[in-house]
Amino acid sequence: MNIFITGGSGYVGTALSRHFLDNGHRVTAVGTRPSFDAIRHEAFHYLSADTSQPGDWQAHAADAEAIVNLAGKGIFKRWSRKYKAAIYDSRILTTRHIAEALPAGTATVFLSTSAVGYYGSRGEETLSESASPGEDFLAHVGRDWETAANEAAKKGARVVLARFGVVLGAGGGAMAKMLPAFRSGLGGPIGNGRQWFPWIHLTDLIRGMDFLLNQPDATGPYNFCAPEPVRQGDFARHLGRQLSRPAFFPAPATMMRLMLGEFANTLLASQRVIPERLQQAGFTFQYPTVESAVSDIVGGSVAG
Repeated sequence: MNIFITGGSGYVGTALSRHFLDNGHRVTAVGTRPSFDAIRHEAFHYLSADTSQPGDWQAHAADAEAIVNLAGKGIFKRWSRKYKAAIYDSRILTTRHIAEALPAGTATVFLSTSAVGYYGSRGEETLSESASPGEDFLAHVGRDWETAANEAAKKGARVVLARFGVVLGAGGGAMAKMLPAFRSGLGGPIGNGRQWFPWIHLTDLIRGMDFLLNQPDATGPYNFCAPEPVRQGDFARHLGRQLSRPAFFPAPATMMRLMLGEFANTLLASQRVIPERLQQAGFTFQYPTVESAVSDIVGGSVAG
């Protein structure tokens, strides 16, 4: 299969490209880096392009049998008004340009990323895919992102919306940001630690994307989160225990808001998300619990 991946030079995009290549597919990845040498494979092609702008890259999307849309500016930093616009445009405009590039009557499968930010902060409410959207900035981004992706269905594409939780894996992503503090003994809960923390192991994310790619009836939103939700404070304790380090240094909500501004609300949000539709479709998680995921990722190692 000829697979086209936007955001293909990122953490998830690189891992997904390797998975597809290992399984005999051809991959064209597009990213904003001028060059990309992390993957060397005869069936891999890299394009450097700003997908928030129309361009020659769209011809590759039009020819693909499957498209995975991962493009988007990272959210893990303080947000200025300008950066919020970049978060929005990098997602929504890219997705619009993909839909516009598809020919009428296409048979492509369009796996477009969304995020659990779609739901906003919901306290103790259990959130399946049928839950209503939230009202904050990331919920607004999520609604418009999915609306833009669904335009591809008008061209004939099978559209799947993958609402990602926090992706946990070795060598990058969220764990790369958290591990230094925990390994130095300075990790701990964010805020009061009672908020629900929606997460998924990178391996299960990749397996889930592949699973839906090969389910001809799969359309619409799917929550990409582990089936056993965990509170943020409990996650911190599991991570500290696995590293044999204390995990009781809290990051108070007031301090987080002073340091990170509006973005802090994302870290303090409570989202008890469950992967109802994935499980109903027959998908089985390799890492259903935070204990199994953290054990696999850090392996009990402690930085020397």
